[in-house]
Amino acid sequence: MIVVAGEALIDLVPQGAGALVGLRPARGGGPYNTAVALGRLGSPTAFCSRVSYDAFGEALLGGLREAGVDVSSVQRGTEPTTLAVASIDADGSAAYSFYVEGTADRLFAAPERLPDATRAVSFGTCSLVLEPGASAYEELMRAAAARGVFTTLDPNIRSVLIPDADAYRARFKSWLPSVSLLKLSEEDALWLGGTPREWLASGPAAVVITQGGDGLTVFTQDGSVHSVPGEPVEVVDTIGAGDTVNAALLHGLAARDALSPAALAELGPDGWSELLRFAARTAAITCSRAGAEPPFAAELDAP
Repeated sequence: MIVVAGEALIDLVPQGAGALVGLRPARGGGPYNTAVALGRLGSPTAFCSRVSYDAFGEALLGGLREAGVDVSSVQRGTEPTTLAVASIDADGSAAYSFYVEGTADRLFAAPERLPDATRAVSFGTCSLVLEPGASAYEELMRAAAARGVFTTLDPNIRSVLIPDADAYRARFKSWLPSVSLLKLSEEDALWLGGTPREWLASGPAAVVITQGGDGLTVFTQDGSVHSVPGEPVEVVDTIGAGDTVNAALLHGLAARDALSPAALAELGPDGWSELLRFAARTAAITCSRAGAEPPFAAELDAP
């Protein structure tokens, strides 16, 4: 089982030109989207978070159940659900403003244990920024890594939520010894100010960088670099594209029984090329749809 740990929230997405044109609520949050995408791809998946009892929270849990995701590790709270208001640029890229004060997901507490069948745990986005939950997710990450569980991290930077950029960058570096696979966008890489080689030296077995329509590149511990182009697609918006890449990478690695640093080292050029191409195809389908709507396994070739 793959466990995805992090926030679930509601995206308010405009349906036309202008910030307030037909705002539509959509289930979202980077970790949430990753969990749904994994479930739709057919990977046994559990979600580890804290979700409100309000109507939005019930809708979020409903989306997870519809995707076949185990929600037994989800904590509940009476606080409201986090809201993210999206704005869509002409090229389909999304920017967000957030309403996070006093919301349920910020009060996540690290669980005493993960499901017995856990093979990997995925972390990222707002959940590693907003306290006190951020420290609880960090605790879970370090505990999972110490037990030898495969861990992935997608920082998915939301700079508007980060009051002290230098402090966050230092904290990010402190996570790397507990990370097996680091995935981030080229925009995130520029904001963080490091390089794949620097990050690899701190612990991860591989670093995957997404480059939008230009594709994906992986850097590995042996010094190899493997790249694939993006899949041509008419972009509606990019909401959930990076989260879909996370899910596709985890799903593909699980299918290859490669959820370990040693197994990543054995993938080689052909294995990485197949995996990255699968991730690019999967993300392209998400980009062809409005909002975070990742594909089902039946819409794709085998990973």
